[in-house]
Amino acid sequence: MKPEEPLPSVEDRAALRELVNRPVVYTVDGVDRVRVRSDLVYKTDGALELKMDVYRPETAAAGEGLPAVLFIHGGVPPEIPVRPKEWGIFKSWGRLVAAAGMAGVTFNHRLGYPDPNLVTASADTLDAIAFVRRGASDLGIDPERIALAAYSAGGPLLSMAIRNPEPYLKCLAAFYAYLDLTGSAVHRKYLSPEQIEWFSPAAALSQNPRPIPPIFVARAGQDRIPDLLPSVDRFVGEAISRNAALAFFNQPGGQHGFDNQPGDPRSVEIVREAVEFLRRNLERR
Repeated sequence: MKPEEPLPSVEDRAALRELVNRPVVYTVDGVDRVRVRSDLVYKTDGALELKMDVYRPETAAAGEGLPAVLFIHGGVPPEIPVRPKEWGIFKSWGRLVAAAGMAGVTFNHRLGYPDPNLVTASADTLDAIAFVRRGASDLGIDPERIALAAYSAGGPLLSMAIRNPEPYLKCLAAFYAYLDLTGSAVHRKYLSPEQIEWFSPAAALSQNPRPIPPIFVARAGQDRIPDLLPSVDRFVGEAISRNAALAFFNQPGGQHGFDNQPGDPRSVEIVREAVEFLRRNLERR
């Protein structure tokens, strides 16, 4: 959608809800044997409560500190009442990484659409990370082994991890995500030039001389979200020029959200490789 276009029709919104409630296309043994702590309030703002769910394997010992993957959702139109941590796609991602021996953390933040509200969403994401690390012992999480996985319009929220890589952030992942906002018309409509630069992972990468954590980038070759594919390509080019630890996977036939759209073995392959990338980089060393 272009920024001047109206919001989707009721029928389109129903189709969107059906789409986001599909599970991811790859699974492993044990996804049905996962413990979930639901609706943990990680932040309050007046009457608003922002909540997260934490997924752990059933076999994990009570005091075992597992590495954690925090899933950063994309922009959500205000008229969609079900928040992203309740969507089937993120529930299944949480279960998938838990069954693979990690902790999955899904959380709601205030990234919006069409106004991305990136300043507020960034603060929410930082507070979610702080909550997980502060309560790591109670949650069964190792506070020194954290990964961030961002989707779609959530990609700009990785800029903070690239610009100022904390030692506890062991790796990053981006699925069909905006990774450079300089060419995005919708972002230019709502953000200042300074914010465009600040929230562009490609700019953060070019401006930070220090090594960044390994990053997994999954590109949907048939993505129709305006200005998104060029942003991925610019980031990948910058990562290569910086000789960054980049794992790049292209899904030539993939649409936006291909990780829960069945029918293409390449999508299964990419999700499987993402899980292995996260597990490998979150191992103790």
